[in-house]
Amino acid sequence: MKASEIREMSPEEQQAKLVELQETLFNLRFQHGIGQLENPQKMKQTRREIAQIKTIVKEQEIAVG
Repeated sequence: MKASEIREMSPEEQQAKLVELQETLFNLRFQHGIGQLENPQKMKQTRREIAQIKTIVKEQEIAVG
């Protein structure tokens, strides 16, 4: 997901996407722990997307107030 796509989302959509990615990361960690994760790079990508969303949300909070 590109940063421009995240910026175009409403704050509610950003929060929903963040929750979705955090749940996905939890499931990936669980799969990794029991040895069923086929693509370990998916964890790295998911963590990166979570960080992108959190960064953009924080930027928008600072810009507003």
